[in-house]
Amino acid sequence: MYTFRAAHRSDLLAIIDLLADDDLGKTREIVSDPPDARYLAAFAAIEADANQLLCVAVDQADSVAGVLQLSFIPGLSRTGMWRGQIESVRIARHARGSGLGSRFIEWAVERCVERGCGLVQLTSDKSRPGSIRFYEKLGFVASHEGLKRPL
Repeated sequence: MYTFRAAHRSDLLAIIDLLADDDLGKTREIVSDPPDARYLAAFAAIEADANQLLCVAVDQADSVAGVLQLSFIPGLSRTGMWRGQIESVRIARHARGSGLGSRFIEWAVERCVERGCGLVQLTSDKSRPGSIRFYEKLGFVASHEGLKRPL
């Protein structure tokens, strides 16, 4: 059984491990103890921002088995509608296929509803077709083409 909660600073090493545990993540994350100072700064910024929520899925021993970040975005379009943005979703290898990912996403969607969001959106790298199929099964629709520009 897993529960979902806001991440604590003490979860940071486990979160970084999850982010690094795939083909893309292993090329862009730095796993170290103590964590790279940039992770500490990012965690502090997320924690201080009322429109950001870094969440973890934990087992009964409070071990991190999943992570995602929720951003609540105000906007003028659609008559001032708020959006929820789900990012950086990762589930530990041992918990994949257990239904944890589906429950975690639905929990995140509920947080968006509670905050008055009119829609929830996410992106997934095109090199992750399994993840895209997973999100489509949960009702997400590829309605837009996303673009990124590295800085």
